[in-house]
Amino acid sequence: MDAQGRGRADDIDPADQWVLNPDTGEYEMRLAPSAAQSSVPGPRGPGGRGTTGAGGAAGTRRTAPARRSGAAAPDAKAPSPRRRTSAPAAGRRGRRPVQKKTKGKKVLIWTGGTLAFVLVAASGAAYLYYEHLNNNITSVSDDGAGTGGFSKDRAINILLVGTDKRTGKGNEGYGDKNSSGHADTTLVLHVSKDRSNATVLSIPRDLITDIPDCPTTQEDGSEKVIPGKQRTRFNNSLGQEERTPSCTMRTITELTGLKMDHFMVADFNAVKTLTSAVGGVDVCLAKDIKDPDSKLDLPKGEHTIEGEEALAFVRTRHSVGFGGDLSRIELQQQFLGSMLRKLKSNDTLTSPPKMIKLAEAGTKALTVDSQMSTIKKLADLGAELGKFDTKNLTFATVPVVDNPAEKIKATVVLKEPQAQQLFAMVRDDVSLTEVKQEKKKEKAAEAARLKGTKAPASEVRVRILNGGAVAGSAQETLSWLQVQEGVTKSENAGNAEQPLAKTTLEYGPDEADQARRLAEIMGLSGAALKPGKSVTNSQGVPAMTLTLGKDFEGAGVPLTTPEKVPEDVQKATADKVECAK
Repeated sequence: MDAQGRGRADDIDPADQWVLNPDTGEYEMRLAPSAAQSSVPGPRGPGGRGTTGAGGAAGTRRTAPARRSGAAAPDAKAPSPRRRTSAPAAGRRGRRPVQKKTKGKKVLIWTGGTLAFVLVAASGAAYLYYEHLNNNITSVSDDGAGTGGFSKDRAINILLVGTDKRTGKGNEGYGDKNSSGHADTTLVLHVSKDRSNATVLSIPRDLITDIPDCPTTQEDGSEKVIPGKQRTRFNNSLGQEERTPSCTMRTITELTGLKMDHFMVADFNAVKTLTSAVGGVDVCLAKDIKDPDSKLDLPKGEHTIEGEEALAFVRTRHSVGFGGDLSRIELQQQFLGSMLRKLKSNDTLTSPPKMIKLAEAGTKALTVDSQMSTIKKLADLGAELGKFDTKNLTFATVPVVDNPAEKIKATVVLKEPQAQQLFAMVRDDVSLTEVKQEKKKEKAAEAARLKGTKAPASEVRVRILNGGAVAGSAQETLSWLQVQEGVTKSENAGNAEQPLAKTTLEYGPDEADQARRLAEIMGLSGAALKPGKSVTNSQGVPAMTLTLGKDFEGAGVPLTTPEKVPEDVQKATADKVECAK
């Protein structure tokens, strides 16, 4: 993400434009006595700050591939500028201001304060400020690599990428100035379906993996397929050979089996501006650190860091742990946990000036996918992310080992089977921490479905549907069940109407003993068993329905999800203060 043009010294601080109205108790935009409309800073272009005052032309908007500009008549409402996109964004923005919500304090602001507009929505200038924040947002097409957007009735997966792209104002002094950028820091945020817990997976940048072919939308609207690459560093999934964040999304899906809903990309400036907007992030060092490469120079103890110092902290690696990328990942997880606690603190959420600064910094610092390119969509996502407790947010690093093919160790490969076990837990919504009692009751109910008598295999009647598994899986499973397992009363019922992420077995009230037997044969978990109703098979007899989902890996391969985090997986929870060693 190019940070050119951000953070100009002559920009008006948005927080200074809002004052408390003693008559209403609300924060409102400070209006000039003769102005016909709000002095919300207009979209900025190459020529400086834009304005929407009487007789003033609106500044050039940040757009891609072309820049557009518009003018406002003296008594006209401010125009509704389009968002910056590289492909048409789905849907249109609403025209009404968002109403103030009483639960705003509970919202987790991952996007750097994009919910600030909620705090001022009751004022007359809210609509203009809403449009102003919308205009800050930079979006890029997900090229069909995502789900099309998160949903409130299922788990959420978000790709968070920190790129090491050096171009842009304020980034000139870091590393290779000619770098086109990589996926330098990559996090996968998974929020459980019931919102009781969340997991953040850190993907090592030097992990050797396969990058799939990436259909990519060009500036003229055409599509170009960027060829994939076998056995290469993960960080090459972004920036190299013109790969966009959608390529990183596809690489993550290939690697973990998780389909991403959205992505957010940040450059070096994001760390600097967001930490300053929140008033600094608290960190702890177990020893003195002086790293000439990152320029971090801090003594042992607790510190509050922001701006350049915060960026140096998350970039340092030679002075912590074993001096490699894995040690830096652990440091970054501690930093993010601390920043999360600061964002959720009352000191931040009850301060309109801080919230407005966060909204400004967040909307300018991040590039998001075109499915999430408005403040309203970001606010809806923030509301979902704010539902879990920080003690149930776990940071975990994907298990890896040194690449055995190298004499001089520079890259890593997945540590098996631990990596696949961890991926399976996240895919199946298994929390890496203890969660609330309701979740435990749900798990107990699922386990109870497997307990009880089991019918003989010869009495199990089941219809097999392919609901997203590899083509031919239903027939393969049918042959295996009949020939090797003695489940002769089974049949191939073709394809399911809708694909499923996970394999399910639906059965009627009097078929529980059959379900338990088939679950034992196929290695199904209690979560896969769905008490419901039976369906008449081709013989006119009631039968269970086995739908093979995308998780199906072949006949005879168990589908039981691990309940315990594999050994040697480095993890930490966001509610605990850790000191970097």
